[in-house]
Amino acid sequence: MRGRTATGAAGAAGPVRGARGLFRSRHAGHFLPADHLSALSMPVGDDGVVIGDDGQGRPQMIGFHRATPYDVLLIGGLWTAQVLALRAAGTGARVAVETGRAREWTTLAQTAGAGLECITLHEVGRVPPLGATVSSPVVVVRDCGMRPPRGRVVSSPWQSVLTLLPYLSPVAPRLMRAASLVGVQRVSPQESEEIGRVLGLTRMETEALPTLADGVTLWCAGRERHWVVTAPTDAESGLLGVPRRMD
Repeated sequence: MRGRTATGAAGAAGPVRGARGLFRSRHAGHFLPADHLSALSMPVGDDGVVIGDDGQGRPQMIGFHRATPYDVLLIGGLWTAQVLALRAAGTGARVAVETGRAREWTTLAQTAGAGLECITLHEVGRVPPLGATVSSPVVVVRDCGMRPPRGRVVSSPWQSVLTLLPYLSPVAPRLMRAASLVGVQRVSPQESEEIGRVLGLTRMETEALPTLADGVTLWCAGRERHWVVTAPTDAESGLLGVPRRMD
């Protein structure tokens, strides 16, 4: 039942139009004769961090690297936040994790980057200035519990902030209203009602939230709604395990 609910809702999602939320690759396919491949050089650009597929199997992305401040809120599980952090680091971003449970992040930080410090861990309230630039973008992941304090390091040009809330809390409505993009995973019926009111969800969307399967997220940006299924790569599943909502 959960799988059908998530898939059906995802299939109903319309095309991505706005710049605030998720988007698909802007580039069409290119073709050339096989004997021309040796002359091909291809710079790697940033289309965004691939976070999963919609109900039609189309990759969905979050564009963390922006010239304007960008705040993302995820009401969900640690597993998804860690996948996003790992994939952000894979795009060349420096990822700073502000957390009160460093033990849960240590293996990820040590493994990512093959020894390079592309993911660094910091105590709550101890994230230093990171000097984000267009050539050295930063993603700050705030895993600070149910009531994250106001961060010393905030979003700014080329420095996005992803805040993880494991469940709804008294500060959640403020964070939802302030965020450019909000992701919601499986929550209780009571939490879904509150989230639905704040985000202006339809009755169908609100009632679907308590039934979502692990790895399924409803991403909301303004009036945009996109159901996304995040599946791990082999390397990610080896490091983080299978998708899960509960930590």
